[in-house]
Amino acid sequence: MSDWLNVGKIVNTHGVRGEVRVISRTDFPEKRYEPGVVLTAFRPDGTTKELTVKSRRPHKQFDLLQFEGLENINDVEFLRDSVLKIHMDELDHDLEEGEYYYHQIIGLHMETESGEPVGVIKEIISPGANDVWVVKRPDDTEVLIPYIEDVVLKVSIDDQKVIISPMEGLLE
Repeated sequence: MSDWLNVGKIVNTHGVRGEVRVISRTDFPEKRYEPGVVLTAFRPDGTTKELTVKSRRPHKQFDLLQFEGLENINDVEFLRDSVLKIHMDELDHDLEEGEYYYHQIIGLHMETESGEPVGVIKEIISPGANDVWVVKRPDDTEVLIPYIEDVVLKVSIDDQKVIISPMEGLLE
């Protein structure tokens, strides 16, 4: 496993004051993008740049970030298509019961409570009230599983397994 975790991708600039549009890939955007937090931008050309968050505000499906010392659009153009990452050492390991980091969930095997394999969790999306787990099935199709109590019965990081109770029609 890499020592770095992807927390977002800069997809474009926003306005003329040095803000960038970020598609967030973090469980805790309010914490990861808090003013003063240092992120590392991994640029498409292979170089990296440390950035200190100056401000964050949600906008549509993006987080708009501004970084210290980068005050206008010309200062942030070079960051387009960069992936924002944090080092593993920066993680807060004091999560509440039932809370997990995305990197702990992605890659786990999912099965029904009767032992039927569902597939492997390949991605987590956060479209609204709850996360949705994208599961690659053995036949290479995908199924979307909502992360809600009625469906996800058990998550075992140690066993690399998730047990679900699929609602009617969920796996069809």
